[in-house]
Amino acid sequence: MSSLRLHATGAVHPDEAWDRYLHPAKWSDWSPQIRGVETDAVRIDPGVTGRVVGPLGLRAPFVVDAVDDAAREWTWSVDIGPGTLVLVHWVRPGPEGGTTTGLKVSGPFLPVVGYVPLAAFALQRLVRP
Repeated sequence: MSSLRLHATGAVHPDEAWDRYLHPAKWSDWSPQIRGVETDAVRIDPGVTGRVVGPLGLRAPFVVDAVDDAAREWTWSVDIGPGTLVLVHWVRPGPEGGTTTGLKVSGPFLPVVGYVPLAAFALQRLVRP
């Protein structure tokens, strides 16, 4: 099991960044590797399940493991076939205003390393107006 952490800081207010996480219908607006989300949930909560739709129509089942609105943190697990990626996200006020968001990705080494560049780009978009 490997883990990597990354973060991004931008001008979006923390409330807006957190809202973009809370609503799966918004994920593809800022995360280019997500083409869509198949779920009945309007908002993430522990136990919410669904599938993220990626490039070429690939679908990966997910479950939301934890959501802490007060701390603006959430965790989900995504089944990628040869293993599971566990993603822990958080949103904090930025050092000079705006937002800093972070991500810890854990799972099999190659998928973790392969996912990090996509995740870094998505986090940059998450914190931009």
